[in-house]
Amino acid sequence: MGPARTTAQTSNHYAAKVLERWTRTVIKRRILVISCWVVVIIVGAFAGARLPELLTTSLTVPGTGSANANTILINNFHNNVEGTFTVVIPLHDTSNSAVSALERDLARAATSVPTATVSQERAVGGVLYANINTSMNLAHAANATETLRHALHDDGLSDALVTGPPALQHDITPVLTSDLHRGEFLAVGLALLLLLAVLGFCWAIFIPYIVAGATTAGTLSIVYLLAHRFLMVLYVPNVIELIGLALAIDYSLLIVHRFRFEVGREGGTVDDAIVRTMSSAGRTVVLSGFAVAIGLATLLIVPVPFVRSLGAAGLVVPILSLLSALTLQPALLSIIGRKGVHPVGIRGLMARRDFSTGTWARIARGVIHRPLVVLLGTLVVLFAATFSVFWLQLTPGSVTAVPQQIEAAHALTLVSNKVGPGVITPIQIVLDTGRAGGDTTKASSLGRLDLAEAILKTPNVFVVAIGHTKPFEDSSRRYEQILVVSGESFGSAVSQNLVRVIRHDVIPGVKLPAGTQVYVGGAPAQGVDFLNSVYGSFPWIVLLALLLAYGVLLRAFRSLVLPLIAALLDLISVGVAYGFLVLVFRFGVGSSILGTYHVSQIEGWVPVFLFAMLFGLSMDYEVFIVSRIREARLNGASNDEAIVEGLSNTGGVVTSAALIMVVALSGLVFGHVAGLQELGVGLALGVLVDATIIRGLLLPSIMSLLGRWNWWLPKSVARLLRTTASPLESREGRR
Repeated sequence: MGPARTTAQTSNHYAAKVLERWTRTVIKRRILVISCWVVVIIVGAFAGARLPELLTTSLTVPGTGSANANTILINNFHNNVEGTFTVVIPLHDTSNSAVSALERDLARAATSVPTATVSQERAVGGVLYANINTSMNLAHAANATETLRHALHDDGLSDALVTGPPALQHDITPVLTSDLHRGEFLAVGLALLLLLAVLGFCWAIFIPYIVAGATTAGTLSIVYLLAHRFLMVLYVPNVIELIGLALAIDYSLLIVHRFRFEVGREGGTVDDAIVRTMSSAGRTVVLSGFAVAIGLATLLIVPVPFVRSLGAAGLVVPILSLLSALTLQPALLSIIGRKGVHPVGIRGLMARRDFSTGTWARIARGVIHRPLVVLLGTLVVLFAATFSVFWLQLTPGSVTAVPQQIEAAHALTLVSNKVGPGVITPIQIVLDTGRAGGDTTKASSLGRLDLAEAILKTPNVFVVAIGHTKPFEDSSRRYEQILVVSGESFGSAVSQNLVRVIRHDVIPGVKLPAGTQVYVGGAPAQGVDFLNSVYGSFPWIVLLALLLAYGVLLRAFRSLVLPLIAALLDLISVGVAYGFLVLVFRFGVGSSILGTYHVSQIEGWVPVFLFAMLFGLSMDYEVFIVSRIREARLNGASNDEAIVEGLSNTGGVVTSAALIMVVALSGLVFGHVAGLQELGVGLALGVLVDATIIRGLLLPSIMSLLGRWNWWLPKSVARLLRTTASPLESREGRR
């Protein structure tokens, strides 16, 4: 064991020296460090203002059948699925001449939009509706929404309402911005109250805000650059700013809390206290940041740009949080010094010097007194909260759970009530005959007719449209298009099933000319491909996250057992969060209080991102607590004594950090977009349960029952990790 121990000690000593030199360099050049972050904040403000115009809500999945269909539609029919507007005009006069006049005005207004062509004009149920197809992508088409609306008004169609994917994105963007500003105001105000309650009134309560602002600004700057090269989702600013605020405050709070302890020691300078703080809490923050980054990095393996963009943007948040914690934080601490953390008037809950008699110490002793009872009781409660996950249903997106005050939503409601919910998002079936003029043959015409008739006989089909002119045939006569309108809205279970039936049952059963390729596209098919691609990758995301986290914690905790416990507890946290999603959004539990949507399906991107984020945050809290327990253990405490000491010293700060996280996420919950509401509720409740019940009751009960097995690391494994072995102690010494 000697050589391995020497190597580990040398490695740890070297890491500590590097961190000490780094911290002292930052303190020495604190003005330069702070100046650099001021520049970052200024650049971030500019980037944040310009970022929304580069974002999109596109669900496209490269390489799928729907993507192939859309490529053909763009190149040969000048029709992008995501660039199609739907115009709805109430009919005051239903005569043929009046309708024809409206159609001429509509066609003239459509010329204001590049590449626009009018299709599917129908007068039904007292309204005239028509699709205006463009070859533009979603972001560019969204920017043309106001142009189309002004043109319709100028041509006398003042009653016309515009909806469709581009109009929905255009109208939702300012709502998201308003939600973000309101959410930030709410989060900052409530977080300030919590920081006052925790730290008391001192200059240190402002440091978390400065660090959070710098972190968010840096993240926005990087995402702004990424958005010029890659698809980035419209929700990114809301997600990264509110989560970044919470994460940066969490890390800053942990460091300030430890600095207050270190600076209160007898002797030594403020600089020495900062160095000791960064050597303990700073190293914990680094490990925690890596844990969060691991969870979000797994999203990069998903072959869906929508999810990858959330993963990439989210990954930048913990990286920038770490950078600001290792640079800006010690620089600010060196400026405020000893007096800056001394509370005046309001002392705060963490002003006490002896945590061994506090609430968390009593909780820890109570758990250790009856660990098995606590373990079984806690598991029963958690599994009961998780049980509703069996009713979880997914949708690629919703065109109904949108803010009702926007024009696109009014138009959507009108056309859905008067005509049908599937009108604005038809299934677009593209037939490739393989050669120019191929669709003019008798066999091709008969095959297309047979296919249309077979689809029309399929349940839940409202309309099937075919023809021999535009928009059903391209100019080369190689490609044909069949439009299918479902009786249900895009993303519904019925609409998803219809796509699968057409693909796997109807099309294979129809005889088409040899060499004909059939691609099922349109928004409903795109949604099905989105869910298939995301959840085809989901098991690999889970497996990769577990393996990476286990590897990182294996060396950090010097234990084979504790990383496994951490991973299992993380999975329980995620399961509880999923259960709460179903309870709140599908069953409506508490939805009237929270003001959330009542929907039958959860948006498909939410559970995946929720897993990645919550997995990292749960690991984050695990690291905070177990690192302090291990520190006590290395100082000679028994297993149970170390649990009490570790939990009593970190339980309060972890709970405070979790409450601040919940407060920050409330900005998502009280917004007007269903997917962000779902993410906010899942993360907030998941974090709250994880930081209290799971880490405060379940973790110490398991560690107490395992005793000496908590710290077991055989020599053979330690040698591979280049760290010190932790052989099993005697049974007498396990407590």
